[in-house]
Amino acid sequence: MDVLPTTSPTPQHNGGSYRNTSLTSRIPVIFRRLLRFQSMDFELAAWQLTYLCISPKRVYRNVYFHKQTKNTWARDDPAILILIAACLCVTAVAWSVVYSYGLWGAIELAFLMIFRDFFLGGIVVATIIWFFANRVLLSPPSHSTPEDAKVEWAYAFDVHTNAFVPLYLTLYLAQLFLVPIILRNRWICLFVSNTLYLAGFAQYIYGIYLGLNTLPFLVRTELLLAPLLPLFTGYIISLLGFNVAQHVLPLYFGS
Repeated sequence: MDVLPTTSPTPQHNGGSYRNTSLTSRIPVIFRRLLRFQSMDFELAAWQLTYLCISPKRVYRNVYFHKQTKNTWARDDPAILILIAACLCVTAVAWSVVYSYGLWGAIELAFLMIFRDFFLGGIVVATIIWFFANRVLLSPPSHSTPEDAKVEWAYAFDVHTNAFVPLYLTLYLAQLFLVPIILRNRWICLFVSNTLYLAGFAQYIYGIYLGLNTLPFLVRTELLLAPLLPLFTGYIISLLGFNVAQHVLPLYFGS
């Protein structure tokens, strides 16, 4: 009588290993390398942060080089994410001083700014623009269109990351120094407050457009600028007496 097992556990092991590998491969490289600090190029990330503020088009010129050398449009170095998270931590401490938060309040605020505002908000925005770009903005297929002419989700998150930098400077940093002014009950203070929010979100929308407009296989990218119309319309209406900062800051900081 044959008492040996008729099936080998090896295929099951290999299958499980394959499934784990397949699942891991679906996670963008930039997230898989978040803790590999030794391999991060912080000098390049600092250069990118600087030029995202003064000349964002220069940053996107490197996208073509990255595609040619690594066959992907998205960056694979998470150094810029670490620098943005560090900036948000410092900003959270400063806002905590303004609103008299304790130590745990400052830690919670930093956590919310990093993981809710930047990462979770970025995941939502990246998913929306990734879906919209691949459904609406792809150019019609032709003999000159490359086979991989699709917007990568990781690149969509890159676009959010790049667009977030001027938004951060405007609404997280500049607004911090303007708090004593923008919360006053004067029309000129209302004007400064609402213009600040207009500038922040307009820069973010333009940054999204700029990032996707860089890809050669997308058309009609001007559609990405459409949110500027309701944004500017809302800004004009708000000048009649609605101070955005007076409503947003108490809601955001729970005061």
